[in-house]
Amino acid sequence: MIRLVKLFRAVTKTAFSKKYLLFTNVAISVSLSGVGDIIEQHYEIYKGELAAWDRQRTRFMSISGMTVGVFCHGWYNFMDRRYPGRTIGLVLKKVLIDQTVASPIVIFLFFATLATLKRASWEETRQEVREKFIRLYTAEWVVWPPAQIVNFYFLPTKYRVLYDNTISLGYDIYTSYVINDECTGTTQR
Repeated sequence: MIRLVKLFRAVTKTAFSKKYLLFTNVAISVSLSGVGDIIEQHYEIYKGELAAWDRQRTRFMSISGMTVGVFCHGWYNFMDRRYPGRTIGLVLKKVLIDQTVASPIVIFLFFATLATLKRASWEETRQEVREKFIRLYTAEWVVWPPAQIVNFYFLPTKYRVLYDNTISLGYDIYTSYVINDECTGTTQR
């Protein structure tokens, strides 16, 4: 058991080192975005809304997790360089900037990645953004401010994307639902 703990510590230390942090953050983002979609799809199968697991949908959601993971890695590093410290005032400032700047970028990045993968036209993409952006951005305001207070106040930069993706697992389930909802933006769960 002690050997296993030592191995875990060594792997973790390497994975979260400066040398491998981007790779680690992207791998976490890809994995958890895919898991979120798999959970949502199985829920849809259970409810009878989906006949079978759509592997391509999960692959696309995972790839969107990759683009978002790269952005979040850079974003958290930028935020901590630009606004170093952990005072409550500074943390609240970071949360406000995160919600007003990063959240819309992440949502648009998500739509753009999926549109590219699906080979959607500009008009199809614009329509989807128009129908679904507000649903996702509203959910961002419910989920992320409390989560980001914890993230910016307690965690070192190198663990921010891991924490973000752990919280995001639930949000990714909802994102998968919204993105794959064929109805307009007025339907809620």
